[in-house]
Amino acid sequence: MPGFELFGDLERKEVNDVLDNGVIMRYGFDGMRKGHWKAKELERELQDTFQSKHVQLVSSGTAAVSVALASAGVGAGDEVIMPTFTFVASFEAIMILGAIPVLVDIDDTLGLNPEAIAKAVTPKTKAIMVVQMCGSMANMEAIQNVANTHNLLVVEDACQAIGGTYKGKPLGSIGDLGCFSFDFVKTITCGEGGAVVTNSKDYYVNADHYSDHGHDHIGNDRGAETHPFLGYNFRISELHAAVGLAQVKRLPEFLAIQKKNFNIIREALSEIPEVTFRTVPEGGEESCAFLNFFLPDSETATKVSKAFTEGGIDACWNYYNNNWHYIRRWEHLKELKSLFPISKEVKEGLKYLETKTFEISDHYIARNISCLIKLSWTEKEVIARAEKMADIIKRVLNK
Repeated sequence: MPGFELFGDLERKEVNDVLDNGVIMRYGFDGMRKGHWKAKELERELQDTFQSKHVQLVSSGTAAVSVALASAGVGAGDEVIMPTFTFVASFEAIMILGAIPVLVDIDDTLGLNPEAIAKAVTPKTKAIMVVQMCGSMANMEAIQNVANTHNLLVVEDACQAIGGTYKGKPLGSIGDLGCFSFDFVKTITCGEGGAVVTNSKDYYVNADHYSDHGHDHIGNDRGAETHPFLGYNFRISELHAAVGLAQVKRLPEFLAIQKKNFNIIREALSEIPEVTFRTVPEGGEESCAFLNFFLPDSETATKVSKAFTEGGIDACWNYYNNNWHYIRRWEHLKELKSLFPISKEVKEGLKYLETKTFEISDHYIARNISCLIKLSWTEKEVIARAEKMADIIKRVLNK
């Protein structure tokens, strides 16, 4: 991760195919495109990759979450339970629908804590949004049990976890709907893009229409299509889809490199007794896009993170002090800083953030360091990196 590190001839071929063809929009212009439909091709490839009946490409991972929720009828005043550790897009995608993000604690998987979910359910709760952060997964069996008990929708945000599996099923294919991102720093990239996956024909048809202004896509005359319901523009372009089509064909290659590099570093750090690793639920297999480990306390984690930076170890983060991925620094959410008036329902629904604390999440995130696993490293570079990381951690611990 990310796939752009290994751009090559296949990506150029697919993009040039679109440029030679001349049609860069995914819909319409049938006579001009000479049978070329990159988005449709990519959707078919992703059906196999995600072992899902239906895939709808959209413009981003954020769009995928909004489209997935809307396709299942989530909207104004509904509550959506989500984790404290995620990307800001998670609550943005909920709030754009007029729904209310209800943040709850994570556990040592770095995913949603099933007990925290159960405590947060109210009569307004419509969905649980599981975010499979940093290439691994939450305890999906326990979460699904909570969802079944309360008759809740499970939307699985696997934007950072393509290639991970749980009990033999691809992450993103386990919930009622799954969401993926193919932005520039994902394991496979379109530059910008995302996908909604589901086994529900109804949700798929809704996603197909909703993401393109409500067009029903019946027939071959776009101007004659009807609009069964309101929609918006979350379309992907053929150029973006072409890049993704090349990249998804290379996914096994990328995953093999990630796993090899991940294991080299993990093995080196596992020799340090004070280092522990995130819990992967039984039956789960990480995508190996990130290596996540815990140190004994927040002070040590902060020192190690700083020492990594000073020592030239890039792409490693302590998310406790991060502006984008953890509740602690989301002041724009807590203070409802918005360009437009926020609805009364959402304002009321988010008042809990004025006083709510997340000590359990703090316990894990403050001690965690997350390291991106690059595809472009040589084996020699990975071994040297692993040794240097281990040396830095030991030096900090022994001070």
